[in-house]
Amino acid sequence: MNILFFLTPKSEVAYIYEDDSLRQALEKMEYHKYSAVPVISRSGKYIGTVTEGDMLWGIKNKFLFNLKETEKVTVGALNRRSDNRPVFADSNMEDLIDKALNQNFVPVVDDQKNFIGIITRKDIIRYFYNKSQECADKKN
Repeated sequence: MNILFFLTPKSEVAYIYEDDSLRQALEKMEYHKYSAVPVISRSGKYIGTVTEGDMLWGIKNKFLFNLKETEKVTVGALNRRSDNRPVFADSNMEDLIDKALNQNFVPVVDDQKNFIGIITRKDIIRYFYNKSQECADKKN
């Protein structure tokens, strides 16, 4: 199965640029109510994933809770605990499921490693649930 069937395209994904300020990132995550978002470069390359925890510990350890100072700090300057590992657009389902087991979303990149969207764990589970319902209906 082509994993692009599950793709939420970049145009519909909340992401931040690595040179966005910490304040901009916090505001975007608060607005969308997300706890983690993809980080990309201005040229479109996938950089990694930033979480609320990454921001919290960055504020605590670097800025002593001075929110005004966060306007001077870019997201790229934060230490990230871990990144959601991406898959390539032509990856197989096994690669996708392997990553989705440990990540709420899987970033998808093209051959040049440009970010093109995400696949959510929720969409994968919904797909397999619907398939199992179809099989159950056929048995009845």
